[in-house]
Amino acid sequence: MAKTFFPHANKTVYVDASEPHPPKTQYKISIGSEIWGGQNHEIVKIQMVYDGEIAGRRSPSYPLGTDDYQRVNIKVQELIKG
Repeated sequence: MAKTFFPHANKTVYVDASEPHPPKTQYKISIGSEIWGGQNHEIVKIQMVYDGEIAGRRSPSYPLGTDDYQRVNIKVQELIKG
């Protein structure tokens, strides 16, 4: 599979995930270019990271009763503002 997302080096942060996620789980938040329909588009991408490994196509999950969504959203806003 060809790589389609190219994060900007200075536009990536990690946020620790709360239980019931397994230990060493993080949300990787990046701003970068992604190829859609043969064209580059600037996007925000949030990926799940388990024990240092990006979980391919697994969508981010925010457990209810935690502040995970709020903490990720704050970081997204900070990255967008630059």
